[in-house]
Amino acid sequence: MQKTSAIPILILCSTPFLIIATILLSILYGAKDISILSVWNAFMHYDPSNVDHNVILTSRLPRVLAALLVGAFLAISGALMQGITRNYLASPSIMGVSDGSAFVITILMVVSPNLSSTTMILYSIAGSALGAALVLGFGSLVPNGLSPIRLAIIGTVIGTFLSGISSAIASYFQVSQNISFWYNAKLHNVDMDVLTLSVPAGIIGIFLALFISKSVTILSLGDEVSTNLGERTGLIKTLAILAVVILTGTTVALVGKIGFVGLIIPHMTRFLIGIDYKWLIPCAGAIGAVFLALCDVISRFVNYPFETPIGVVTSLIGIPFFLYLVKKKGGEKNA
Repeated sequence: MQKTSAIPILILCSTPFLIIATILLSILYGAKDISILSVWNAFMHYDPSNVDHNVILTSRLPRVLAALLVGAFLAISGALMQGITRNYLASPSIMGVSDGSAFVITILMVVSPNLSSTTMILYSIAGSALGAALVLGFGSLVPNGLSPIRLAIIGTVIGTFLSGISSAIASYFQVSQNISFWYNAKLHNVDMDVLTLSVPAGIIGIFLALFISKSVTILSLGDEVSTNLGERTGLIKTLAILAVVILTGTTVALVGKIGFVGLIIPHMTRFLIGIDYKWLIPCAGAIGAVFLALCDVISRFVNYPFETPIGVVTSLIGIPFFLYLVKKKGGEKNA
């Protein structure tokens, strides 16, 4: 169903205001509520001895910025994966991409525990590529293995396998405590160096995604159609996968594994604006950013005053949505 171009423009124009409101909401509310006056003073008249000022600038602000970045990165990754595979169940968390990244980081925590931020991001990206290669490789070997349901099953199995190995390695080498946050999403303890480096890495991934957006729109109609229209499908898929592993690897290095954002948001965006990836990619990024930041705020009140891992909140939304997609679309291979 075609949507009017006014909708994506409205989404993108309203995004800055929604982001500002979300940032303010995230800073104000938590285990300890902070007044709007304290927020103003923290930015305009910072006092190092003021506890609220330190909480705002060293904890809550980096936390919400990380949530916004991660939400955008995962949503764009999911949109690309669904477009190039024409698989409506494709997402970084289901297709083993996030687990591959966490697996490599686990090994590095054992071999070289004092990793620099740059090294962590680079190896996390390499791990994402490993996870994607394993899932797509096994999928191509199994009869009809690239169909949505079977590929999702293969991705889940390989992801669980990599996660199990990671846990075993962590337990054996007694580094479980050091890597546990990768399985619980460490938004509450964001590394500022990794956050800073995540911005240029994310820009590269997003630029790649936007660069191939027109081709992904054509590719989502089928390989035969795109080939007949002169698209170099192999090159487009390679660039799309590169963008996915950069964005997902950066995400895992920054906050760990967060599931279902890359599944839910592309479908929500596609419903609102249609299948034109020129608009779908930036709109998915905008909606994903606000969505995950709001999920982070909600996670603080599920078991107040204790915090619930944000992955629990996204799973509560994502699992019913996943089952809905399976029931509604069955095994059809479409995006």
